[in-house]
Amino acid sequence: MQKKKKVLLQLFLSTLYLSTFTFGGGYVIVTLMKKKFVDEHHWIEEEEMLDLIAIAQSSPGAIAVNGAIVVGYKLAGVPGALISILGTIIPPFVIISLVSVFYSAFRDNFIVSQLLEGMQAGVAAVIAAVVYEMGAGVVQGKSMISVLIMAGAFAASCVFGVNAVHIVIVCLLIGAVRTLIGERRKAA
Repeated sequence: MQKKKKVLLQLFLSTLYLSTFTFGGGYVIVTLMKKKFVDEHHWIEEEEMLDLIAIAQSSPGAIAVNGAIVVGYKLAGVPGALISILGTIIPPFVIISLVSVFYSAFRDNFIVSQLLEGMQAGVAAVIAAVVYEMGAGVVQGKSMISVLIMAGAFAASCVFGVNAVHIVIVCLLIGAVRTLIGERRKAA
């Protein structure tokens, strides 16, 4: 019981910290979650983290909250998911509340606008790092089918402009078929 409370407290503090210092959207938090939960706490294996992030990305809603839900649930069940949600939503709620109070002062402030513009460059770099790490994880998995799916999804999105919803649905179907075939091979 004491160990579970400690894990819940660490989970809350970790998600609170990540959510407080993550600017730029959900893809930025993916790298930070990996560093915190895989590298620092060793709660989750790297491949499993990629799977959890894939689930979070394909679920409706903010990826930061979805990621916190799946990681929290994996570590401590429903209480872990609830604690993770709480830790993830408190910082944006407080920040947005403060910004809304001082919106007129922030709106026209040159320094604030320049800070936000500079943050965009940093966010782009972090997103590029996430893409690299996730792509490297797929390639290191040495599954040619996974590499082909990744390349096909990239081409469909970036070259042919296919809607991301359609890509996710096709990848979901491919994953389901691969799972069914794998299960049948195991049973045989």
